[in-house]
Amino acid sequence: MKKMLSALFCFAAMLCLLAGCGGKPDAAKTDNSLQKVLDAKQFVLGLDVGFPPMGFTNEAGEITGFDIDVAQEVCNRLGVTLVKQGIDWDAKENNLNDGKIDCIWNGLSVTPERSKTMSFSEPYMKNELIFVVSADNGAKGMYDLAGKKVGVQSGATAQDALKASEISSKITIVPFEDNLTLLRQLEQGNVDAALMDSVVAYYYIFSNDKQFFVLPSSLGEEKYAIGFRKGDQKLRDRIQTIISEMKADGTLGKISKKWFGSDITIVK
Repeated sequence: MKKMLSALFCFAAMLCLLAGCGGKPDAAKTDNSLQKVLDAKQFVLGLDVGFPPMGFTNEAGEITGFDIDVAQEVCNRLGVTLVKQGIDWDAKENNLNDGKIDCIWNGLSVTPERSKTMSFSEPYMKNELIFVVSADNGAKGMYDLAGKKVGVQSGATAQDALKASEISSKITIVPFEDNLTLLRQLEQGNVDAALMDSVVAYYYIFSNDKQFFVLPSSLGEEKYAIGFRKGDQKLRDRIQTIISEMKADGTLGKISKKWFGSDITIVK
């Protein structure tokens, strides 16, 4: 009898383990990320406010940009208020995981390393890491920057790419807080070149009529996506659905044409 009871107990214990008894609850059942935003009636977007044209502070002191316009439309359809929260780009993951923001949405490049700490939406735009130099620099390519000072945004993928590049040991890497500061320093001659996102560089050059040149060398192509907390799958999925609907009904293309002159988004 004891042997039978022992066998029954082991069988019951096995079933309990398979069913998750006494363990952690199913993450999908406890994911209230979307409901929290709906209950709060606001969606807090974290961004670098010096990253035109994706998200930046304009001359009137307003935070604007492509990502901001898209996020505003998403919030309109979600029925919540968009809150734009400027953050230190170096501390973006901490701000997200501490709950200070609901997402990072500001030309955020997808990388394997970042995928370990956050959940990404589907990519919505392509980008390239390019070198920008002043008109009188004389450089024809990346290797002409040997012995020069090259500026980059601190905490950006461009900084990692530059450190890992073949010329890293031959240049002085100078980090700056944001891309606008970096471009001003380049204009003033305090750095010889800047490595940055092509989206930012081309927008700045053409919108401000600056005499900068883009070198033919590139340190790779990237894709932009929205970063969410790990486990916030319902919020991520709902926003992804809305963006896909915006692509289908032409709203996303209209916003892209406003900022870039054509629809350069890659949303399916």
